[in-house]
Amino acid sequence: MLSDPLYDFITERKHLIWYVKDYRALNEEAIVEATLNYGNWRDFQTLAGILGIERVAEIFRKQMVTGRQKGNYHPKTRHYFSLYFTRHAPDVYA
Repeated sequence: MLSDPLYDFITERKHLIWYVKDYRALNEEAIVEATLNYGNWRDFQTLAGILGIERVAEIFRKQMVTGRQKGNYHPKTRHYFSLYFTRHAPDVYA
């Protein structure tokens, strides 16, 4: 279940997950993936403020290991955030 701040975040940005009607049914992983793929820098900063940069990095790295989400990220997004989290959240490992 989503926290209230995370629920508010995603309902204010319906363009990130336009294919879902029940935003409460989403999990953190889906919101991180959609934000990194379709959001802007301000969206990312807001998400990192809610979850923490370490948690966002942890989710991203877990998705890279599973393979399925790796294919869901745009190649440039995957590359950029791999570098970004290596520099800004290096102690977080999946």
